[in-house]
Amino acid sequence: MTNEIVPQRYYRLPWTLTDNGISWLEVTSRCNLACEGCYRDKSEGHKSLDEISTDLAVFKQLRNSDCISIAGGDPLVHPQIVDIVRMISKRGWKPIINTNGVALDRELLRELKKAGVAGFTFHIDTSQKRKGVRARTEADLNPVRQFYAEMLAREGGLSCSFNQTVTSDTLDHIPEVVKWAQRHPDIVHTVVFILYREPRLFGEFEFYAHARQVNLAATYEKATAWGGDRALRAAEVAAKIQEADPEYEPSACLNGTEDAASTKWLLATRIANKERGFGYVSPKFMEFVQQGHRLVHGTWLSYSHPKFLGAGRLSAALAGFFDKRMFAIATRQALSDLRKPSSLLKKNYLQTFTIIQPIDVTSDGRMSMCDGCPDMTVYKGKLLWSCRLEEWKQFGCFVSAKPRKQQTGIVSSVGPASRAIKSNPEQLVV
Repeated sequence: MTNEIVPQRYYRLPWTLTDNGISWLEVTSRCNLACEGCYRDKSEGHKSLDEISTDLAVFKQLRNSDCISIAGGDPLVHPQIVDIVRMISKRGWKPIINTNGVALDRELLRELKKAGVAGFTFHIDTSQKRKGVRARTEADLNPVRQFYAEMLAREGGLSCSFNQTVTSDTLDHIPEVVKWAQRHPDIVHTVVFILYREPRLFGEFEFYAHARQVNLAATYEKATAWGGDRALRAAEVAAKIQEADPEYEPSACLNGTEDAASTKWLLATRIANKERGFGYVSPKFMEFVQQGHRLVHGTWLSYSHPKFLGAGRLSAALAGFFDKRMFAIATRQALSDLRKPSSLLKKNYLQTFTIIQPIDVTSDGRMSMCDGCPDMTVYKGKLLWSCRLEEWKQFGCFVSAKPRKQQTGIVSSVGPASRAIKSNPEQLVV
């Protein structure tokens, strides 16, 4: 990978506001962990099945999606979570549960699978205080991640992903998490690094709702040292992944609404077995997969079934006929199989690393969101960015920003990623 992230090199995922791989459904505000930096109001409680059904009807009317991400709070604390999963599955979506995993046991997992759950995304990082777990670094939490990956693998047929919020203080922990995941491509399908939205930088702007100045820091800011002392950029996380895997190369992205040079979602998918990796798939391969799923199922693909993810050898062999990078992967696989014929009896897997960049505020106050955001949710019949839902709840609109004084921008220098950051100095991550 070069030191710069250049969106034009990647396949721009064809996701839009009304036609997207994912939709985001918040079923409860309650949670059984208190993550540092969390700004969600937990007092609202659980939504009723009727309220959830109404939200789903809005999605069905306004947004064509492959899956529904069930979120909160933590959705597993909702007393009717099995019914919710069944409702979503019966209406034709893949239900994906976003959870910290604390409430998940084998009995509940089996009930959820019978109801139609397609996969889980586990939020596990050092912002959490888990009972009986002492974690000074993100690497200390790899046994916890493996516990859940193995639980899903024993049940079978379920997608397994992990989310990790990254701050300036935990940036250096990324390589060890990547190395752990790469040792388990059979049961760890996706790892997502989400950059922490730094609330202290809100002091650089004045915020307005319906032309009235508001204190947005009171909405988002939670006093915590865990958030680090500065905001991050996607290029810094990419550079850390590359430390663990020099072959790391993204292939697909989503851009920002106000900055075409930025990446909001950055995806890199490798083909590998437990012993070694064979390379990262090409943008053309990602396009082929998305367009093929659209042709067959009528939706853009988000979460893949483990059967497809276990077909890395065949995927590279077929795609190698029309793409040089995939041909190189197929050649590596073939040479490896020749050296060790017994490996033909084992699977090669597709495993993805994703980087998500939060909202940027440009130096002139424009707010750059994810263009084609997968995490749009429903609130009072409207499709809204879930990461800014608190603004709508408190002010009845998304707020606007005005610089307190003329900004010169932020220019960071962080080793290999510095060129990417300097190339776009006007962005301020909040």
